[in-house]
Amino acid sequence: MDTNNLLNHLVTAVLVIDKELRPCFVNAAAEQLLGLGSHKLTEQSLAEHYQLLGVEAKLLMDAVQTGQGLTVNTTTLITLDGQHHTVDLTLIPLEQEQTLSLLELRQVDQQRRIHQQLSQDAQQQAAQFLVRNLAHEIKNPLGGLRGAAQLLARELTDPGLKEFTSLIIEQADRLRSLVDRLLGPQRPTQHSLHNIHQVVQKVLKLVEMALPTNIRLRRDYDPSIPDIEMDADQLQQALLNIVQNAIQALGPTGGEIVIKTRTQHQVTIGSQRHKLVLELSIIDNGPGIPPELIDTLFYPMVTSKEQGSGLGLSIAHNIARLHNGRIDCVSTPGHTEFIISLPIHSAR
Repeated sequence: MDTNNLLNHLVTAVLVIDKELRPCFVNAAAEQLLGLGSHKLTEQSLAEHYQLLGVEAKLLMDAVQTGQGLTVNTTTLITLDGQHHTVDLTLIPLEQEQTLSLLELRQVDQQRRIHQQLSQDAQQQAAQFLVRNLAHEIKNPLGGLRGAAQLLARELTDPGLKEFTSLIIEQADRLRSLVDRLLGPQRPTQHSLHNIHQVVQKVLKLVEMALPTNIRLRRDYDPSIPDIEMDADQLQQALLNIVQNAIQALGPTGGEIVIKTRTQHQVTIGSQRHKLVLELSIIDNGPGIPPELIDTLFYPMVTSKEQGSGLGLSIAHNIARLHNGRIDCVSTPGHTEFIISLPIHSAR
């Protein structure tokens, strides 16, 4: 049996590296993970082929030279093209080749995303249940309060007193609007085929009208993406919420926001596996999201901004869910990426 051919059928990235960390062999999964061909990868030290690996090159080199094994779980790998991956790293010395070691990089992005999505969905449903009940308790007396103010206004002849009833009605309407926004869309709407880039362009055209001069918008589209079934208005709202968050995150120092579209194959969303999925990424190079907020980022009323309502991401998350999709977030200082994943169904 051809060992190389066998290794090329693995979904785990496997490399054989020497004591200088130069790869002698890489399988197809390693080529795909690092975004480089085997010929390029074997020309230089491994450290030349990525921006970041959450393990120092010296630590790897010492382990190879001393014939020691090494295991690091859930470390971050950033490739030269800026792709972020979470991997489990295992280094195993080859007994028959004392100067060589086998390096295994197993992507755990998918498993983490599935776990996070299931956890987020359960927590989001609990939060939505709480909000719906709270909204019911608020809107009923609020409607009565507004109606009473209207009746009182009809009986009053003093304009000064009517000013107070108008204020009551105005604030009641504001609270009702806040509750409606808090609830967001609850049921799937009618979907039709749209081009995702046309949807994105409408949002960016709206954003660019008031975009600060120190913030750049860059488009990185895959024009081969087919039309997908969606509620275009809802997706515009979700995208607008995320882009506006990115603009606020960049603040007075400015920076760059990248809107990127790609397709991914064999992606699991929730409990369902899809052959083809659209990934719409909104990336900014701002300070990043505080670590303590990451796990509750999509909850209603959760925000790190002094003037923020904490509703934008919650509504965006709900819209993605109503499209059988999901939203993921990866954030480190200098790189925050929101990824909207939506299934692409073949034409029937």
